Amino acid sequence: MANVTAQQVKALRDRTGAGMNDCRMALIEADGNEEKAVEIIQKKGLAKAAKKAGAIAAEGLIHSYIHSNARIGVLVEVNCQTDFVARGDEFKSFVNEVALQIASSSPLYVRREEVAQADQDKQLAIFRGQMEEEEQKTGKKRPEAAVAKILEGKLDKWFSEVCLDEQELVTREDKKTVKGVAEELTAKIGEKISVRRFVRYELGEGIEKKATDLAAEVAEQLKGMS
Repeated sequence: MANVTAQQVKALRDRTGAGMNDCRMALIEADGNEEKAVEIIQKKGLAKAAKKAGAIAAEGLIHSYIHSNARIGVLVEVNCQTDFVARGDEFKSFVNEVALQIASSSPLYVRREEVAQADQDKQLAIFRGQMEEEEQKTGKKRPEAAVAKILEGKLDKWFSEVCLDEQELVTREDKKTVKGVAEELTAKIGEKISVRRFVRYELGEGIEKKATDLAAEVAEQLKGMS
């Protein structure tokens, strides 16, 4: 059995936020190797987060964010299980990260389960059309089984681009997704943390702007002056 010191346990706790005894047991299991112990804690933490998946999270925050140029605004609801956690700095920090993510990456859905089958079929049709056009240009036709596999991969990538939960947070360099960070926070705090809904506004979005011909306008004004 590895000789685990109190300093090692404290260092692991500072890194992971896990309980003292959990850190001690992870270090023992990892023969004192801190990096391996972190992996053990993370795996156990995610398992704990999974157990919280069915919990009811009805507390939380509705947070608003306006980008510095005042052209983009976000309203997002992130849930937890108690008002105590909702007032905590870690939870508030995560909520702010989520709002920044929505502002910068323009997701369309929170999670892939929300994507209507009609929207998935439409996207698949677009991908299939692109592949057929490519085949016509190259003269090479792929087997249908290969096409199905490629389409599955393209759709999966599309989900990661349009679903907030699957997007990598722009505020971090570790490539962690919104869902991944929410699960880590769930394991650390001990309450289910999840994004429920959001709205993103962009100034002028949806308004059909009148196309103007500046040269023609000037010519018309000059004609009226003559």
